[in-house]
Amino acid sequence: MMEQIKDFLLMNEETRWVTQVFIVIFLTLCVGYFVSKFVEKLKVKFEKTKNLWDDALILALRRPVRIFIWIVGMTFAVDIIYKETQTPIFAAIYPFRDVGIIASVTWFVTRFIKNAQNNIIDRGKKKDGSDYDKTTIDAVSKILRASVIITAALVILQTLGFSVSGVLAFGGVGGVAIGFAAKDLLANFFGAMMIYLDKPFKIGDWIRSPDQEIEGTVEDIGWRQTRIRTFDKRPLYVPNSVFSSISVENPSRMQNRRIKMYVGVRYDDMGVIKKIVDDVRQMLIQHTEIDENKTLIVNVDEFGASSVNFLVYAFTHTTDWVQYHEIRQDIMLKISQIIDKYDAQIAFPTTTLHIPDGIALNS
Repeated sequence: MMEQIKDFLLMNEETRWVTQVFIVIFLTLCVGYFVSKFVEKLKVKFEKTKNLWDDALILALRRPVRIFIWIVGMTFAVDIIYKETQTPIFAAIYPFRDVGIIASVTWFVTRFIKNAQNNIIDRGKKKDGSDYDKTTIDAVSKILRASVIITAALVILQTLGFSVSGVLAFGGVGGVAIGFAAKDLLANFFGAMMIYLDKPFKIGDWIRSPDQEIEGTVEDIGWRQTRIRTFDKRPLYVPNSVFSSISVENPSRMQNRRIKMYVGVRYDDMGVIKKIVDDVRQMLIQHTEIDENKTLIVNVDEFGASSVNFLVYAFTHTTDWVQYHEIRQDIMLKISQIIDKYDAQIAFPTTTLHIPDGIALNS
């Protein structure tokens, strides 16, 4: 063994630094392998816990840590080569190392923020049992990631020898020109900010606009546009600036659904219409799906051309579209049964022809 060490020390300079480079690369491979295995074991362990943050941390760490190890290892190897050969091109490894480390850390932090966002949305609940607001979480996540990326870019510029204050000053002067050139992009950006701050709708809401042909379920709110899935399952991409100039209805936030219908009976049934109206009102009051705390109206409304019409006006407890139609159908059938109970009939358009006396019709 001692003879082998002695032979190594007596190597010529060229063989020695090549061997050192090989050892550094070999150690980098070993460290990368063992760190990957260690991270995988932590991943399996953290998946068994209910903590949302440890899963986000370990998933964010997997790729950036390997890149970080290779950047450090290759930097040492190239540093050995540079000291032995004094080749100027290898001197660029130092700024490359600094930029690589900053980029790796930035990648890790942005991945951690994104993973935490997904975990909170998928599994996170408030103390009262309700889900977190997906739109708010998405907005906070995007702002945090943008802040990290901008900060990292400024640090990289400073590391490469650029004056950050000069860059910011140039940005202030150039911002005016960029603002004119990209006014639509900025309008969409501020439109997104309006959506995030005012919260007229969030992901998953059903929205529609009476001003434009926009109706569907919100799938994504980006910085430039919002993706809406229409009821025929087509994606609709709407620039965010549009929402600052149109009216938007959000039926998802309604408290009740309204039933409003006019029912007409024949003029021949005028004598029992008061009883029909009273029974319909009583039926609605006793109906379990009708909200008794909201406006309820059942009254004769008008004398029509061929019927006496009464108004039925009520609100359901549910806001579900399908269930609402089931309730509406049930109420319509019960109104028909009440009308039939008094031997009355629901009117339909008819014409009565009066023939004066003295006019005979030839057969």
